Amino acid sequence: MSGRPEEERPWVGGMYDYYLGGTANTAADRAAAEQIMTSMPEVRLTAWANRGFLQRAVKRMIEEWGIRQFIDLGAGLPTQRHVHEVAAESIPDCRVVYVDNDPRIVERGMVLLADTPHTTVIEADIRDYQAILSSPAVTKLIDFREPVGLLAIAVIQWIPNEDNPWGLISKYVDGLASGSYLAMTIPTGDYQADKVKSAIRQVYGTKTTRGVSRTHEEATRFFDGLEIVPPFQGAGPVVTYVGMWGAEDPEEADDDPARWVRAAVARKP
Repeated sequence: MSGRPEEERPWVGGMYDYYLGGTANTAADRAAAEQIMTSMPEVRLTAWANRGFLQRAVKRMIEEWGIRQFIDLGAGLPTQRHVHEVAAESIPDCRVVYVDNDPRIVERGMVLLADTPHTTVIEADIRDYQAILSSPAVTKLIDFREPVGLLAIAVIQWIPNEDNPWGLISKYVDGLASGSYLAMTIPTGDYQADKVKSAIRQVYGTKTTRGVSRTHEEATRFFDGLEIVPPFQGAGPVVTYVGMWGAEDPEEADDDPARWVRAAVARKP
């Protein structure tokens, strides 16, 4: 380690990579992640529940709804069976744009994707939706005349309420063709004990970007004007816990780690 300030500060992407068992993380990332896991060891399972939802949603968008292109906001590192890998199992020429604001993730991602066609990673703040949707790197791969799979997985918690995250997601959806899909996970504090929420605030609030948990009603607002897909057989069009979406046995999938995050997929009419 060179001791540069950016390497001494944990980054969300690096911590998430560590939770998923990756190796593209720093000592600061690992230390911050381990501190959180002392209070809530299930956070690693929650990270995998998020990734599992992403994989199921992408697969279903491709195989059932004909989506052939994706934009992944706040994507993190393109590792651990990420979007392009899942897509390639069904459609080898599926197009994927990863977006992240961490220059280290972008630099590393470009190396990892060097030999992967139809896929790229760009550095941008997801709040700058106009710059992202009009970026030459994006428009080179994404045809906005055709439906797009928009992914916002484990990212919206970093946008505070005063920045109107609901309006932000709506702006992205406005730029997509009819028949596009939005897949989101939204961390919640409704189910967690106060001591665990305090641990999250202690680590994330002082060492990284401060995260925001949201209620079921606040999570549902992100899908206003869209057609929410029933998350499992027999369910209505609702936002559910992340592990239950697409589960063959929803009751078995409804465990404590999955209750850290809500999720839904919705279609733009």
